[in-house]
Parts: sequence; structure tokens; C-alpha cells
Amino acid sequence: MTAALLAATFAATASATTGGAPTAAAVTPSPVGSPTGAPAGDEPSAGALRLLSAEAAPRRSYYYGLYYPRISFTLASTQPQNDLRIDVVDATGAYVRTFFRNDVSPEAETRIRWDGIANDGRPAPSGRYSFRVSSQAGVPVAQPSASEAPILDFALYGYAFPVLASHDYGDARSVFGAGRSGHTHQGHDVMAECGVPIVAARGGVVQYSGYQDAAGNYLVIDGNGTGFDMAYMHLAEPSPLQAGDLVRTGQPIGVVGDTGSATACHLHFEIWASPGWYEGGSPIDPLPYLLRWDRYS
Repeated sequence: MTAALLAATFAATASATTGGAPTAAAVTPSPVGSPTGAPAGDEPSAGALRLLSAEAAPRRSYYYGLYYPRISFTLASTQPQNDLRIDVVDATGAYVRTFFRNDVSPEAETRIRWDGIANDGRPAPSGRYSFRVSSQAGVPVAQPSASEAPILDFALYGYAFPVLASHDYGDARSVFGAGRSGHTHQGHDVMAECGVPIVAARGGVVQYSGYQDAAGNYLVIDGNGTGFDMAYMHLAEPSPLQAGDLVRTGQPIGVVGDTGSATACHLHFEIWASPGWYEGGSPIDPLPYLLRWDRYS
């Protein structure tokens, strides 16, 4: 495999996936920040890579557990198979995850999905990333002109904004700590039309799904790995999810409503600090988190 590739056609795409292992046949860790991590100089090489055409990714943002970035490419080569290296790099250019493929055949589409786990086995931080493709000897892809260059960058986030529609943050009565009869407001109200989708801000396990006179139809999810529990109240209808169900970040969990003591359509959203919702924890102001998630959703 020492002969150079005659040409390469590379298509970068991204799609929603809901589970299963990455499609890369093998994953060999290389140190984060290492510029090559490649085999010794006399190892097989895929040779020069040339990018002839590309397709911009239809999705630019992903969430842990539900949507994962994926790269797809096709090679034209004189060799029966080629040894390639696909890196995920962060905004500083540091290598976060490396895939080695030793079985890339010409004219056959190859797909690799990144599950958000870095080479050190831990979830990668929220932020912007991009794919890079080279031979295992470190030969980079020859880029086309700037006007034809593919969009290989994307963002991966640990949280999703819970309301998938136009919304606002209400008035003084909507904020955390606002006065109520006999108590204070324990969450923040996100105002939106009844019937628009609500998604899990963070995946985890459903702790409670039911109805209460003040909260209406509501759901509580234990945010996996966060130390937070999150409550979603005034849903128009009972959530299809039940206690014990596993939920993924960004997964639909219900629709905005005005059940219970609500006087207008909105999502009442709460965040409870560890050890959790009515388990010794206490509610905290969710607005700073909502504003942060809203900026990239």
C-alpha cells in the first residue's frame, strides 16, 4: 500500500443516531494533543489523499446520547484497500479522538460515528470540533479551493434547550423565587404556545411521571452524571414516559400545556441540586442554565 492514491472523493455528512456502537471497525487511542500518533515510517501508508468533492453536513449541533456526528467518505484508489486515520480535533487543534481504519476499500462508502468519548475514555467537553482525515503515516487531505471546501466542523453539547419553538422568559412572576401563595416559585417559566414539543435538557432516568393539582402533568428526570434532577411541569398531556424509563438528551418527553394551576401556556422548569428532587436536595435558579443552552440551540 505504498503507491499514492490517484484520487479521493470525500463526503462529510452528519445524521441522527439512537444507539449502537460506532461504525468504525477499530478505535486505537492516541494521546490527546499528539500531532500524529501514526505508525512507524516503514509501516503501510495510504499515500496522498485528494479531496475532489464534498457535501456540507445537514446538522451542525449534536447532543450526547441522541445525536452523534458522523463522517462518510468514498475513495478512488489503485490499491485494494487503504490505511486511513480520522481525527476529531477541538477548536484549538488538539486531537480529542482518533480512529484508525485498515480496511477502506475503493468505491465503497465508509462511515465513522463519534460517540463523544475522548481518547482518554471520558466524555469530551461541550464545544466545537471538526473531523480531519489523513493516511496513517500522517499525510493530510489535499483541500480543494475555499469555495468548494466541505464543512467538517460541528458542535457537541451535553445539554439541550427544553422547548423546541419560539419562546420567552415571562415577567417578574416567572422567575425563580417569585412570591406565590404560601411558598416561593421554585423554577423558571418558559412561555411558549401550547402543543409545542418539550425535550429532555439532559438524559437520565425518569424519577416521576404523574399529575399534581398545582404542577399539572409533570415529569422529573435524574440528569445522568450531573448531580442535578430536572422537573418539567404543566405538560398538556401525561408524558408517555414512566418512572424507570431511560431518556436521552434532546429526546421528546411531552408538549407545552397549561395544566394544573397554570394561567397560560408555558413550561415550568426546575433544577434540583444533589442529592436531588425531594431527596434532601434543594431547587436552584435554572435561568442561567436555560440562557446558556438557548444560545446554541
